[in-house]
Amino acid sequence: MGNSHSSRPDPYLRIHAVNVYVRDQDESLRFYLDQLGFVLAFDAKLQSGQRWVAVAPPDGTAVLALVAPKPDSPTSIIFVTENVPAKYREWRERGVRFSHAPRLRRVHLGHPGEAGTEEPVWGGVFTRFRDVDGNSFALVGFDEVTHEIEAQRRAVAERQEAERRVAQELEIATQVQARLFPQTQPRLRTLDYAGICVQARQVGGDYYDYIDLGQGRLGLVIGDIAGKGIAAALLMANLQANLRSQCATAVDEPGRFLQSVNRLFFENTIEAAYATLFFAEYNDRSGRLRYANCGHLPALVVRSDGSCERLDPTATVVGIFSDWECSVGECQLTPGDMLTLYTDGITESFTASGEDFGERRLIEALRQSRELAPQAMLASIVDQVRRFSGREQHDDITLVIARCRAG
Repeated sequence: MGNSHSSRPDPYLRIHAVNVYVRDQDESLRFYLDQLGFVLAFDAKLQSGQRWVAVAPPDGTAVLALVAPKPDSPTSIIFVTENVPAKYREWRERGVRFSHAPRLRRVHLGHPGEAGTEEPVWGGVFTRFRDVDGNSFALVGFDEVTHEIEAQRRAVAERQEAERRVAQELEIATQVQARLFPQTQPRLRTLDYAGICVQARQVGGDYYDYIDLGQGRLGLVIGDIAGKGIAAALLMANLQANLRSQCATAVDEPGRFLQSVNRLFFENTIEAAYATLFFAEYNDRSGRLRYANCGHLPALVVRSDGSCERLDPTATVVGIFSDWECSVGECQLTPGDMLTLYTDGITESFTASGEDFGERRLIEALRQSRELAPQAMLASIVDQVRRFSGREQHDDITLVIARCRAG
């Protein structure tokens, strides 16, 4: 502890060292180091020939002296404080009987207070007292050794505090990112739809959205940011902001809308940042779907008769090129047809042997669960993917299912 605490009325105090009486110092040392994971604090030989061995837990909160006892050896405990005189006065006023006033010398190791103790190994200002049972206690100030132990303790405490702050900030980031996913779902007369994102980490780079474009139009979006973790989450937030800020032109000029999104994403991110993106604009009156697939996996349209169409890329990924062109495709949905948007966390989920879930299994899962409501279909497919891989999830799983119905 630093000197800044020395003036407070209750000086810092903690147990610094305890004598642990052992039969075999080497055997006990192996136990503490190899089995408990302690660290070696000291291994010193005293002038008398006695060996003094001390270990400490990894966080440096105390020292255990492994002592080969002499007959009738009392328990010996060492307290460390930043202000020995203040603590001495406090305890003396409470009736503690000390053997002497604090001295500017080192505490001897072995058995404090016995005659013939050896050359000191640690200490600083110190004094001694005994309890009612005759157990021996030392009260010491900080010296080079205790400062080193304290430095270890502070380093561990600082690391734990840093980890706590990181965990807290990550939790905040998780809550913030959760608000970026759709919080409301515009009601449509001819379309039932639902989406889900199951992140591999607390935050991630997958993104889906519903955008109310007005005039009976709905924007369905899915994206996958290159990378993982916090960096991908920040880019995902950037992409979401770009899409929502530029969506006023989406109905009339979807190609120009996406060019604006690409330009903003290119200008506001680092050179290596990019995202795959699928944007679809659904007309609730006509059932017409206009779409742009920007380097994303093909969307799947499972027709009412079970056949499947793939909506392949119509442009490259967003964010790589400043001059970027995007063509728009069209698809007609009729009652019973189902549109599925997904990320590679589904199709590239793999088993221990490296086999992917793949597009074929996804299409079959869609056909098998087509009678379920979209929300139930999402849960069923995510469950199938997880059971298929049987492993820790390595990538975000994101899925949007929209089914056309009669108005």
